[in-house]
Formats: sequence, C-alpha cells, structure tokens
Amino acid sequence: MLTEYFHNSHKDTKHYPNELCSVLNLDNTAVAFEEIKTWNGYSETPLHSLDVIAENIGVKSIYYKDESSRFGLGSFKALGGTYGVLKFIHHALQKEINTEISIQDIHQGKYSKQISKYTVTTATDGNHGRSVAFGAKLFGCKCQIYIHSEVSSGRQKAMEDLEAIVTRVSGNYDESLKICIDDAEKNDWHLISDTSYEGYTKYPRYIMAGYNVMAEEIVNQLNNLPLPTHIFLQGGVGSFPGAICGYFWEKFPHNNIKFIVVESEHAPCLIRSAQNNQMTSVNIKKETMMAGLSCGEPSLLGWKILSKGVDDFITISDASIPKSMRLLAKNKPSIEAGESSVAGLEGLMQTMNNKAVAKKISLNSNSIVLLFGTEGATDPEIYDAIINTT
Repeated sequence: MLTEYFHNSHKDTKHYPNELCSVLNLDNTAVAFEEIKTWNGYSETPLHSLDVIAENIGVKSIYYKDESSRFGLGSFKALGGTYGVLKFIHHALQKEINTEISIQDIHQGKYSKQISKYTVTTATDGNHGRSVAFGAKLFGCKCQIYIHSEVSSGRQKAMEDLEAIVTRVSGNYDESLKICIDDAEKNDWHLISDTSYEGYTKYPRYIMAGYNVMAEEIVNQLNNLPLPTHIFLQGGVGSFPGAICGYFWEKFPHNNIKFIVVESEHAPCLIRSAQNNQMTSVNIKKETMMAGLSCGEPSLLGWKILSKGVDDFITISDASIPKSMRLLAKNKPSIEAGESSVAGLEGLMQTMNNKAVAKKISLNSNSIVLLFGTEGATDPEIYDAIINTT
C-alpha cells in the first residue's frame, strides 16, 4: 500500500552540477568498474524484462536488475562494501610503508603480513556487513561486524561463515552504528560504512562508486533498447539511490529521467528530509520486514545528490511485500527476490493503483521503468517461509 507521496520542488532540472562531481562522478564509477570486473566470480547480473507485469499494471516496459546472484552473496552490496575494504587497505598500506603500491600487489598477496594486522568494522542490517566480511576475507584482514536486535540469525551466520566476529547489540541500526563507531575509535579499527556524515565521507564515496557497476552493466545490457523514463529506487540511508541517480543524471542529462525513491513507512528519513529541505532523522518505532530499508538517519553524500536529483518520494507498507515476492518467484524465468528487493516493484504497482499520484509522476502506458532487485534470499529460511505461505 502507498502510504505517503511527496514531490520534490527543489529538483534541479539542469545538468549534473559541478559541486556534485566531488561527491560522485562517472570517472569514479569507471575506475571501480575496471577493478571489480577483474575479481574472481565477477559476471554481469541479469536484466530481466517483466513484460507480463508491465502489461497488467499499464506501463510500456519494466526492466528489473537482478542482484540475487552477485558474487554468491545475494546482494548488490557485494559491489560496494568489498570495494571499500580494498580501497582502505590500499590507502593504509601506502601510508604505512610510505611508498606507492599497486592494487595488483594486494591481489598477489605481496603485503599479506601487514594487511593481516588491520581490522575493518561496520554496522549492518545484513547485506553490507556480509560484503565487508567478504572483502576482509578476500584481501586478508580481520573483520568486526555489529548488528542490532532485529537482524535475523540467518544473516548473522552468513557473516560468521565469512570469518567475521559479529556482535549483537540492543536497539536499531542507527544505535548499532553508534556503538560500532565508538568501539572502532577505542580499538583502532577502521570503519567501512555505506553511510556518511560530517568527517566521514572517504569510504562511503568508494562504496557508492562500487554500486554504480550495476548502472554500467545496465547501460551495456540495454544496448539499443530505449532508456528508462522512470527509475524507482529503494531508500535506506540514501547511498544506493544517490549513486544510481547521480550516474544516470550525469550520463544522460538530456533524457529527463524521473527518479522516485521508495521507503518503508516505518523508516521515512528521506521523504522527511525532502519535506523539510534538509537532512532529517526519524525515530524508528517499528521494524519493517524490508530489513535493508530500516534506517533512520540519511547519509550525507547520498542526500546531497537526492535533494537535487530526485523527483518524487513515496512510502509503502509491508502489507503486500510477500505478495510481490511470490509474484516474482512465479515469473518466467523465476526471480529470487528478498524482502527489500521488491520495494521498487511494490512502489511502482501501488503508484499505478493511485491515479492521482501516477499522473503527477507521469506514469502511463508509454512509461519504461527500471527497477533494482537489490537482494535475493539473504536469509533462506525467512524467504522460503514467505514464498511457501499462501
């Protein structure tokens, strides 16, 4: 159910502003793409056409970027957190040994002894922590992960299987992040977070560049197919939608692509920020089943792009999320979509059910919509229970 809608009157209709190029730009993405595509296990994830769903809801086409198989981690976060760990190690080594080294030196294990002394840390609802743990194991450093009370035991185990030490704390994601930051300072650990704030922007910027590997792939996969007219993006702290919005805005400045951010009604920090025209935190009183979207504080870098680049913000309830997951599971081909993965699809369908909002967003039978399936069954037990419930 669509529970709230807000049009961003501060949307910048001009070309991607120069001041945002210092946040994220196409060159950053190109560097990340050239590195990530050399990793073992890299392959383009599928871009599905949801023709039946498009016809049923009344839009021309739906492209669905399916991240359920990314590096075997089941989430797009594998692109960002892992790349962030690599960039940290590269910078830390150069500072420690006071000489220029190559990324290839790290891959070849030339500095494994030094790297083994580093500890990276982050707070997570599951997917980002798993990607940081994967990066730590891949490149040879230690990893400390903080999760909050509502993170499932299955997601915890997935991180522990990657040799991370996982600490569960009371409260929500934002509270676990505060504890993580405090402990990192006490123990000389190194924070690799996908959220950014004053004084901490370096590695979130790399993480966002890693996310945009998806965008590079999509452009290659579309080839001669028409570009989307609308892109629905899951909210969270704003790093993911900020990265994707920035990429398409900068690369296709004349296409007037509309960007719509979708949040849970239980964690509406981005729509509140848009309504107040400034970063606004919210108190999460109830956890959404879309665990990856359960964030109460916006990311500084993400918000800088979203505040000027996004056309509209909407919030949705959890009510129809299981139905959307089952809809994709029954698709041909079957698509494994986790709870957070269907937020964009649900936002699109509920918008089409609301004629007034659909008209404001210019969604109609000529619309070509891009959606991101951000995760697969990141907790198989929870996923199976949802899919098998009628």
